Amino acid sequence: MSAPRNRSAPYETLGVARDASQDEIKRAYRRLARELHPDVNPGAEDRFKAVAAAYEVLADPQKRQRYDLGMDGAAGFGGGGAFGFGDIMDAFFGQSGPRGPRPRRRRGQDALIQIDLELAEAAFGTSRELVLDTAVRCETCHGAGTAPGTEPVTCDMCGGRGDIQQVQRSFLGQVMTSRPCPQCHGFGVTIPHPCLECSGDGRIQTRRTLTVKIPQGVDTGTRIQLAGQGEVGFGGGPPADLYLEVLVLAHPAFERLGDDLHCTVTIPMTAAALGASIPLELLDGVVTEVDVRPGTQSGQQIPLLGQGVPQLRGSGRGDVIVHVVVETPTKLDDRQRELLSQLASVREEEKPAGQFAAGQHGFFSRLKDAFNGR
Repeated sequence: MSAPRNRSAPYETLGVARDASQDEIKRAYRRLARELHPDVNPGAEDRFKAVAAAYEVLADPQKRQRYDLGMDGAAGFGGGGAFGFGDIMDAFFGQSGPRGPRPRRRRGQDALIQIDLELAEAAFGTSRELVLDTAVRCETCHGAGTAPGTEPVTCDMCGGRGDIQQVQRSFLGQVMTSRPCPQCHGFGVTIPHPCLECSGDGRIQTRRTLTVKIPQGVDTGTRIQLAGQGEVGFGGGPPADLYLEVLVLAHPAFERLGDDLHCTVTIPMTAAALGASIPLELLDGVVTEVDVRPGTQSGQQIPLLGQGVPQLRGSGRGDVIVHVVVETPTKLDDRQRELLSQLASVREEEKPAGQFAAGQHGFFSRLKDAFNGR
């Protein structure tokens, strides 16, 4: 069995303690490199190479950690072995995914805002101007996040890998796990001179106005996607999408059910008996005549075909459904009472027997409406 290697060799070569900081290691290397450089000291070439090899191990946090744990692969120093977490996962589940730093440029986050529309706007479409407070690309650094004339540099803590590895003991031996580098946040690079305009974010907050076209036929709950109109991502990444969710406000005359519009017209009993033509202003402003035929009963429906809401994805339109309510007078003067009595006499209705039936739909519907306050 070969003798164990001297695990203090790189520290001794640089003349630093095992708990030396990275700055102390760097200063020691620079001092020895100037002293032993072949151009300055031709007889010290071997020592110069040894100093360079030692610095290669101790300047890299991961290599230094592996060396301190006695693992192989630390530029000729160290020994022993440990299981890497990726190796364990590969052994049980096959090859794991690619590792490395994550990109700084990321897509922005989608946003959802609510837009209130009148019923006519939702039915026939409209245009709206929206004022948005959102993130846009910084034009000073063009999304790079760096001050003009500078560039990101490789992170000196993780060496550009984006993660830091830690070794823990387990029943399998020493297990190596990874976590994002706290200095570069997993990007593998840092920005020593950030852009003064965006503070290195690559984007700035601003207010902008956006004109939106609302298509015909939208309804409450309809979502309209505006691709690429959301916020710009971190690092000047691609913009996200903006979604508009429609809320249709209540209308004083019409209630929408699908593509149909429903309204109620209240007429006197004489109009219901004799018939009438009643003007109705539709949702698009057109005035049409509702034909109430003689003998119309309360609860009857009069359809106006093709006068409703245009279809969202089509060329047709729904209908307008007029619900008739026949109003019975509650206050009569003497003349009116006399005339109605004469009419009842002519129709032999002075003492009506009435017609009773079990569970007529109209009666229970009216009873239900009464309890619901309609």
